[in-house]
Amino acid sequence: MPDLLLELRSEEIPARMQRKAAGDLKKLVTDAFVERGLTYEGAREYWTPRRLTLDIRGLNARSADVREEKKGPRTDANEKAIEGFLRGAGLNDISEAQVVSDPKKGDFYIAIINKPGRPAEEIIAEVMPGIIRSFPWPKSMRSGPASMPKGSSYAGIEGKGSESLRWVRPLQSIVCLFGPEHDETQVIPFAIDGIVAGNVTYGHRFHAPGPITVRRFEDYVSSLEKAKVILDAERRKDIILHDAKDLAFANGLDLVEDEGLLEEVSGLVEWPQVLIGTFEEDYLQIPAEIIRLTIKTNQKCFVTRNQGAEEGLSNRFILVSNIEASDGGKEIIHGNGKVVRARLSDARHFWTRDQGDLPDLEMLKDSAAKFSLDLKKPLDQRMAKLDALNVTFHAKLGTQGERVARIRELAKTLAPIVGADAALVDRAVVLAKADLRTEAVGEFPELQGLMGRKYAALQGENESVAAAIEDHYKPQGPSDRLPADKVAITVALADKLDTLIGFWAIDEKPTGSKDPFALRRAALGVVRILLEKNVRLPLLSVAKDPDLLSFFHDRLKVYLRDLGARYDLIDAVL
Repeated sequence: MPDLLLELRSEEIPARMQRKAAGDLKKLVTDAFVERGLTYEGAREYWTPRRLTLDIRGLNARSADVREEKKGPRTDANEKAIEGFLRGAGLNDISEAQVVSDPKKGDFYIAIINKPGRPAEEIIAEVMPGIIRSFPWPKSMRSGPASMPKGSSYAGIEGKGSESLRWVRPLQSIVCLFGPEHDETQVIPFAIDGIVAGNVTYGHRFHAPGPITVRRFEDYVSSLEKAKVILDAERRKDIILHDAKDLAFANGLDLVEDEGLLEEVSGLVEWPQVLIGTFEEDYLQIPAEIIRLTIKTNQKCFVTRNQGAEEGLSNRFILVSNIEASDGGKEIIHGNGKVVRARLSDARHFWTRDQGDLPDLEMLKDSAAKFSLDLKKPLDQRMAKLDALNVTFHAKLGTQGERVARIRELAKTLAPIVGADAALVDRAVVLAKADLRTEAVGEFPELQGLMGRKYAALQGENESVAAAIEDHYKPQGPSDRLPADKVAITVALADKLDTLIGFWAIDEKPTGSKDPFALRRAALGVVRILLEKNVRLPLLSVAKDPDLLSFFHDRLKVYLRDLGARYDLIDAVL
């Protein structure tokens, strides 16, 4: 049975879009084939920064013949009903229909419609232009001569204006080959805005920019690899991870692994080359979390720590280049190092500015100094500033200060239920949002909570209070860890319940796939905390809206199904 090779090559696709786009392409193409009677044995999608590829194996050479029976009106129906039946069935005369007798309904007409199968080549050429034109990119752009205004032309291509192709980045070429596993394949000819499907692709932009003629998937993959392109994203990830670990180990270091960054970096390179850079040790006085986020966010690099160390970082970082440089990567390392130092210099500025009246970093090496601090309480000052500036949480739900006041009241009710110290819970709630006014969190929102915990520890707050400031945001997903301390559990519940109750009160509920305020995540967090921490809380006592309670039921169903519970048993109990 024949196979199909499809490649859509463009300028660089944003890394965060690649995996989903490849999956969308597979679904759109295979669904279109099945709808038209074409079956296949298997399909797999691939992606690199510059291409989406689809390999479909065992595709039928021809769609199946279809015999369809279309039921019509009774034989004694009026003329208009019979005319409508003929039009719908594509018949010229009622004599072309058959009469079927039913003991209860009497005699009625049926039309037997035979649709002969079509060649797969014809179906592929028919569906591909529409799929490409309507591809669901989150963001797209128009480019090329076809994007010119209607009535104009260039190089024989007519301008289509707003009707021209929109693609995430300019689409450059299309490969569409169909044929048996061992015999010659053929190009399926179709064109989109002057781009004609063919059998020619291109390798690495710098190492092998020349054209490559391909016949089928196997030689396509091998030809790309010779041209410095590794097609399989999982293989690129594996190369990056193992080379990074090996390079770190050779330098007496351990790689700090980061699956999200690994996924992103594999989407930035077609020919990964792993290198190691350095920065001055003075920057290690900055908290490790800030260093890691600075290097990750700005340079897409991995950090390292000394071998065997569980905390802290080294002053070496791992970078991934897309070029096999002739100088061994010296200039690439030098350039990345300059940028990393500049970013860390900015980060050190934010960190030292945020400390306010706290002692300097050298002082903090003396543990006694941590508890002999100025009584001005910098976190209290920041919370007061948050109130004074009337920083809005939501236009209909008031300021952050007003929200904290609501959470305090709710936390008072929850503390005895959870078994937490009420005074520590109240203190944690008061300080929980204070770090939103720090420059570090302003620059790196991912640090909210974590920076608050650090500042709370530095100013001598109780350990449970400091932990609650970080952990009240948790869990942030089905696999995220839960808060461990009872104070943190109480504040986390109060924070999430206030969010849900508030947005239900102003009728800002999730709709379909849209959930801009992450309310599903908040409800799932409440469900997980109650069940996994064995907290007995009657939700109707705090979430008085029956519709909100139903929303919790929906999240509970998802949670239980993920644990393997049968859906019919879940529905029966609820």
